Amino acid sequence: MTEQFKTDVSVGLRSTPKRLSSKYFYDKIGDALFVQIMNMPEYYLTRSEFEIFSKQTQKLIDSFEIQKDNYFELIELGAGDGTKTKELLKELVKQKYNFDYFPIDISQNALDHLDGALKNEIPDLNVRSKQGDYFQVLSSFKNSNHKKVVLFLGSNIGNLNDDLAHKFIYQLGANIKPDDVLLLGVDLIKSRDIVLPAYNDAAGITSRFNLNLLQRINNELGGDFNLNQFIHSPDFSEESGVAESSLVSTVRQSVRIQSLNETFHFEEGEKIHTEISRKYNDKIIKEIISKTSFTLETKISDSKAYFADYVLKRN
Repeated sequence: MTEQFKTDVSVGLRSTPKRLSSKYFYDKIGDALFVQIMNMPEYYLTRSEFEIFSKQTQKLIDSFEIQKDNYFELIELGAGDGTKTKELLKELVKQKYNFDYFPIDISQNALDHLDGALKNEIPDLNVRSKQGDYFQVLSSFKNSNHKKVVLFLGSNIGNLNDDLAHKFIYQLGANIKPDDVLLLGVDLIKSRDIVLPAYNDAAGITSRFNLNLLQRINNELGGDFNLNQFIHSPDFSEESGVAESSLVSTVRQSVRIQSLNETFHFEEGEKIHTEISRKYNDKIIKEIISKTSFTLETKISDSKAYFADYVLKRN
């Protein structure tokens, strides 16, 4: 991870405009901050998808087209703390479905916490967690002939632009077999006054979460970022449906990163792009999955139509 982190930071900070990948938000501190974000009143995404998983659990299960006696593999990409998924897991175990749960996450810390929680909360569940890159781990399932249900929740797909999202889903399809299912959780396009506060909460947790990326560079790569000279700056366009987050330099400054043996210069007001959070509607989803091996089977939304879980079947 460290070598890839070094490479990505070097390339990103030498780019124009400067950028850092959102996947590096998630160290031990970042994991804890994101859990706080999900519980903030402004962050409707988790509550909306949790409503689907808690109140429409049977509808989700029915959409997977699984049989109780036929073993299947339930694979979750970016499992995190499993808050929503636990609702589904509890019901599957209660109804005595024959399956193993495979949470996949880049953060071993998140997996360790999830494993401990699941042992306490759902002791009859067979958990086989795997740390690493999604596709490296998914490739290990290629030779399995068991049915797979893949969960990609929390609108994590929204961190990719549409072209990359298409490639992601195309590649995902290449790693599973016909009749396997992808449950894709996405945030739906809505008004700016609802979306923007979710990325700029009044308590400043999201700001700390973004700034922690600079602290991580300081800690792991020997950087000398002064976090007091950068501010978190989110924006959202209703027209494009894209929310963006950046870290903005408040002064003209230079930052040295020892392990890279590089110095990076910032102008006052210069941005480091850290994240996009794409919002969707049916038309955008259909365009993204066109020319992939998936077809859209079902859409399950929360009561406010803020969020949707799309059920996609592999052809």
